[in-house]
Amino acid sequence: MTDLTAAPQAALDPQAAEAAAVPAHLQWLKVESLDLEAQGVAHRPDGKVVFIDGALPGEEVRVSVSRKKNNWEQADVTERRNESSQRVVPQCVHFGLCGGCKMQHFHPSAQVAVKQRALEDNLWHLGKVKAERLLRPIEGPSWGYRYRARLSVRYVAKKGTVLVGFHERKSRYVADMQHCEILPPHVARLLTPLRALIGSMDQRDRLPQIEVAVGTQITVLVLRHLEALSERDKALLRAFAAEHSAWSEGRFPLSWWLQPKGPETVHPLDESLPGLDYTLPEFGITMPFKPTDFTQVNHHINQVLVGRALRLLGVQPQERVIDWFCGLGNFTLPLATQAREVLGIEGSEQLVARSRENARANGLSERTRFVARNLFEITPQELASYGQADKWLVDPPREGAFALAKAVADIHQDPSLTPGFTLPRRIVYVSCSPATLARDAGLLVHQGGYRCTAAGAVNMFPHTAHVESMAVFERDDPSV
Repeated sequence: MTDLTAAPQAALDPQAAEAAAVPAHLQWLKVESLDLEAQGVAHRPDGKVVFIDGALPGEEVRVSVSRKKNNWEQADVTERRNESSQRVVPQCVHFGLCGGCKMQHFHPSAQVAVKQRALEDNLWHLGKVKAERLLRPIEGPSWGYRYRARLSVRYVAKKGTVLVGFHERKSRYVADMQHCEILPPHVARLLTPLRALIGSMDQRDRLPQIEVAVGTQITVLVLRHLEALSERDKALLRAFAAEHSAWSEGRFPLSWWLQPKGPETVHPLDESLPGLDYTLPEFGITMPFKPTDFTQVNHHINQVLVGRALRLLGVQPQERVIDWFCGLGNFTLPLATQAREVLGIEGSEQLVARSRENARANGLSERTRFVARNLFEITPQELASYGQADKWLVDPPREGAFALAKAVADIHQDPSLTPGFTLPRRIVYVSCSPATLARDAGLLVHQGGYRCTAAGAVNMFPHTAHVESMAVFERDDPSV
């Protein structure tokens, strides 16, 4: 973590004063670390922090400042020396223009090490928690892994062209992309044909995005359209799907879905094609999903993540488990193959209904129960009303599980709030934000009676600064 208020002692000595006299654009800055936005972090001689795009730890750089505040600056590299041994040539030709994959210039193994360190730093600096054991980071394919993506679409009338891709770095404009290395190859090959397709449609200037979802049997493209599509446009979509399904030799059939308004309006252009699903082979689970549902973008890593979470939880056949923030049942259904009963709790009635459907489809209805509840507002008494469980799986969104952790802390501090209720012996917490994990871990450890026995990073999004992780919490005295 970087302290933006404290100037180094070096700022007080004569050499530092001499260095500070050099014009800012000529100063050589030593890059000390990377922040969570994959920016190099350096200090000027006067102690001001500089966040530098494209710089790596150990390098010395000269920079051009793009944004300046009283105690920090953002900058771009103009000159570099002492190049890092971890610097690699980016694989994507659009690196630097496209706003995604900001860490492609950093060796993949070094990216994972930085994410592990970010998790440890957040746990300590924000939560004052240090894991007793560091888990080996979960890694997987570095390229072609992104099975979910939202592509922006823009018709540029002045140039008579269409752009389909991600936004440019630090810009609202759509990058001029012909290929993408993190999309599955059969999807990446569609970027250029999609530009031609959109350009030929009647509504080409009223089609702001295409959402991609890849399943085991089919690839779905969701077209957001602001006006009703003509029959001609629908015919063009069908012809495109037929052409590119045949082009991929039937291995990746395409299906168009349409989205006239919000996500709830999504529907297939044609009903005859199979639906989307992903699998968890270790547990014999097949998970149907809709193209606008939240599911993990990296199916390979998700399989490993679920397996490790359940092994860390160590569920026994006679035990009852609660899966907080259960979503579509990504953890609930695998847990149900091992436990006596699993209660899945989620904030949406619609999600709960879909979870029940998925449980039925996998023959797990008798071992599962689902409840809709706003988990961002929960009291100790409401928590206890769901009954005692031997173990918990917690998988919240980026906001974390503060209300849940606070209710746990309150029960531990004052057991009379929930007479006869016992907190679980073990919690596995899966997180997409190290900051909110650290905040909640601080509550569980310092006020909730738990120890953080293990923690580790999950490289769900290679080449990005996004940090996913998991942590294990255990009670020394499960009777309270």
